[in-house]
Amino acid sequence: MPESLVEFKNVNKKYGHIHALRGVSVSFNKGEFVSIFGPNGAGKSTFLKLLCTMTAPTSGQILYESVPLNKLQDSFRSKFGVISHQPFLYSELTAMENLRFYAKMYNVADIDDRIKTLLDKVELYKRRNDKVRGYSRGMLQRLSITRALLHDPDIVVLDEPYTGLDTHASDILTRILTELFGEHKTIIMVTHNMKQGYDAASRLAIIKGGSLVLDMNKSDISITDFEHKYTEAVSR
Repeated sequence: MPESLVEFKNVNKKYGHIHALRGVSVSFNKGEFVSIFGPNGAGKSTFLKLLCTMTAPTSGQILYESVPLNKLQDSFRSKFGVISHQPFLYSELTAMENLRFYAKMYNVADIDDRIKTLLDKVELYKRRNDKVRGYSRGMLQRLSITRALLHDPDIVVLDEPYTGLDTHASDILTRILTELFGEHKTIIMVTHNMKQGYDAASRLAIIKGGSLVLDMNKSDISITDFEHKYTEAVSR
């Protein structure tokens, strides 16, 4: 039996009169790579914010290893590494200064060795002493990947990580995600890119109108059939 890591139980989220999520019940198992698709405004980003405890549900419950999130210590957030289209970096600092700052926040051991290993992976070590303000969009995203993985998180959460990336940066991100999946990390990615999301994942989901309307293993469906199901789901 797969080992459940995170579980949503009838989760609702409202912002005033806007119902962003409606009765979502779903669980994610250790070592899964889940790609989540949906149109703009479907509730995908809200879903990720709830998962990462950036906001709380209006009703329902979210569990981590069977313990409600609101019962866990703040240090629980270190279980997550978040990669989005926003880099969350300080532009006036160098890459090394940024990474050392985050590494100290998470009490990373052997900081400089860990940073070198990750910067080598994203091909930025030679630019480690350059201020981030001079980085291209692709370089910023590669550095944000390094930042998110510094503390070796259990769960990697990605919100449209391929947005604005050039081919080289996209290839590096795909390679790193493949390596993480091979290391049995749990990966949850929201993306509009059907091919990249399908190819990388072990499981596929669709959110529409705040509801989870499809959830299945990738092995059970071809990309062509999944594209048809997506079109049907979002056009209803």
